[in-house]
Amino acid sequence: MFKLKGVVPPMITPFDAEGALDIDMLEKLVDFLKTRVDGLYICGSYGSGPMMSLAERKKVAEVCREVAGDSVALVIHTGTTNTRDTIELTVHARDIGCHAGAAVGPYYFHHSQDAVIRFYSEIIAAAGKEFPFYIYHNPKFSGYSIATDTIKRLRDLGVHGIKDATFDILLHAVYMRELGSDGFDVALGTEAMWLPACALGCQAYIPGLGNAFPEICRQMWQEGMDGDMEACKKTQFTVNKMRDVMYLARSTQLAVYAMAEIRGIIAAFPRSPFVPATAEEKKSIERELRALGVL
Repeated sequence: MFKLKGVVPPMITPFDAEGALDIDMLEKLVDFLKTRVDGLYICGSYGSGPMMSLAERKKVAEVCREVAGDSVALVIHTGTTNTRDTIELTVHARDIGCHAGAAVGPYYFHHSQDAVIRFYSEIIAAAGKEFPFYIYHNPKFSGYSIATDTIKRLRDLGVHGIKDATFDILLHAVYMRELGSDGFDVALGTEAMWLPACALGCQAYIPGLGNAFPEICRQMWQEGMDGDMEACKKTQFTVNKMRDVMYLARSTQLAVYAMAEIRGIIAAFPRSPFVPATAEEKKSIERELRALGVL
């Protein structure tokens, strides 16, 4: 049975200065990450999926599949505002050989729990239960929470797992206790809480920081899995300090583009209306990262 394990960054999507997909930089980023992480989570929040057309999202998935091959697990975020488009993206991901799909609850409108159940049920019916599909639970971005009882109903209807981006360790503990024990795959949607999540039995996390610093994310994952909690705690504190540095670019998403450039991985832009980090912000980020000893 498919199960996420290890470090699975929510990969950024590189754009050029005019806002077009930068395929060369995309290929370069995938090539860099595929030997350093365990999976890639494509076209999610960090990946600007909701800001792209369906054709662009399909192209990103195709490029990632071609470059990464089967070296890492490819999870394609297919969430949109509506069921029809999400199904189209999900079936495409399945048909090109990606390993799993995921979707945030349909956003903009605040939907009832019954509507959420219908949304995911229709995706599962269209793509087939043999294609692993995850709930991406991000109340901040969808605009509403999905109740634990709703998630249990969706599990029984064939949903494979959940990417928990609630930033609520108490709720994560509930997921691990009431869902994870039944084989439902529970992955943590942030690097900020890996230590406690690992102690609760989680085996995979999805770190935005992993785009630019996959090595320290992999180190922290391994320390947790080895049960070396003292070392893991030390690394967790460093990682969380790095997250503080990310806000020098006004958001973690924007900071990842800057950090990737600072490290010489790629040079790319976020898509408008996001505003790239300024030269001064990049200098501040680099200065703080050097002070932390991670550059």
